[in-house]
Amino acid sequence: MSWALALYSALTWAGQPLLRHKLRQRAQAEPGYGLKVEERFGHYEPESLGRDGAGRWIWIHAVSLGETRAAAILIDALRAQWPDMRLLLTHGTATGRAEGARLLRHGDLQVWLPWDTRAAVERFVQQFRPAVGLLMETEVWPNLIAACRAHGIPLALANARLNAHSLDKALKFPALSMPAYQSLAAVWAQTQGDARRLRALAAPVRAVLGNLKFDVLPDAGQLAQGAQWRQRSARPVVMLASSREGEEELFIAALRRLGEKALKVQWLVVPRHPQRFESVALALQAAGLRVSRRSEWLGAPPRAQAQAGEECLWLGDSLGEMPMYYAMADAALLGGSFAPLGGQNLIEAAACGCPMLVGPSTFNFAEAAELACAAGAAHRVADLDAGLQAALALVHDVPARTAAVAHCLEFAQAHRGAARATAQAVDELLRSSRR
Repeated sequence: MSWALALYSALTWAGQPLLRHKLRQRAQAEPGYGLKVEERFGHYEPESLGRDGAGRWIWIHAVSLGETRAAAILIDALRAQWPDMRLLLTHGTATGRAEGARLLRHGDLQVWLPWDTRAAVERFVQQFRPAVGLLMETEVWPNLIAACRAHGIPLALANARLNAHSLDKALKFPALSMPAYQSLAAVWAQTQGDARRLRALAAPVRAVLGNLKFDVLPDAGQLAQGAQWRQRSARPVVMLASSREGEEELFIAALRRLGEKALKVQWLVVPRHPQRFESVALALQAAGLRVSRRSEWLGAPPRAQAQAGEECLWLGDSLGEMPMYYAMADAALLGGSFAPLGGQNLIEAAACGCPMLVGPSTFNFAEAAELACAAGAAHRVADLDAGLQAALALVHDVPARTAAVAHCLEFAQAHRGAARATAQAVDELLRSSRR
């Protein structure tokens, strides 16, 4: 073991009490974090759990909600390839685990991925002994990768992405990061830029297969529901989609600067994280806005609150309904891009036919954002003031918005196919590992 991995292992071991404290705190707002806490430390019960699938598990780690939704389309492609597949699904967040539960079939298993101590990951690997492991997008854990390599378990990074900021951070600790990336059995990158940055860390990039999220088809029922609810507003609907901390305050200030123009649309705010629903509602109300919450709608948004001249904001305080919100919106502002947070994924918006206004910070999805802007599915603006002005102009220009919707759907369609390609790559990895 290298000195860097030994030091990292000592720090992760020492950090376990802090992790337990953090989980207790998070569980107060999100009870899912209090579920089966000992799994976080590599203790799975009963003792025999998962042993009947040893050597046969197709293990996928999807840390949070976005990764789990991307994993869903890959899981479908893998099941088409191996109808009798046994799925082992792991997560790191409560929202990811809740979403992942919907993907399970008889014989599948869902557990927490353990904290990256040597002992915990060793217990995990010994317990389940998967045939192959797939880490979704960015989840590179040095001890986990080392344990899988020691036990001869091929471990790949699927739908892999690495932005310039993350590369710079990893290069500050090359003695730890480079052996971890190098020890992966395969890496399948989303874009050529991701591939170039991953290779800088010695990652074994086998192919550039695109982004799995392009293959996720929006729920048709939610799209229909959103379109129906859109008709309850006498004004166009503009959404602040997947807003992050600090952006609601920026939005409120920009809204005030619009003055009477703000009454020309129905505003909808959908925060990214559920633990912030209550605080966002309070912040909006403290700013003097009347708020109608999705969780309080009795079947639909109240029609009376959508009449012209009445400033009432809709708050999307629900999980798993983004296709419905995008279908409700005539245009959307991309959360995470107006504060220096790197932006959120705009692929789902494009697939739903919702034109996006993106701010200056999109380093998490830089190439997808640039491609969307080039295709006319999105438009970049300098800040939220410019974003609100651009949204107002777009939703009141019927030909321009119609063209933007068409560009969104064409953009989403043009980049599909990553799921099938990744499933084939997994098959090839398994075959080569058994030779």
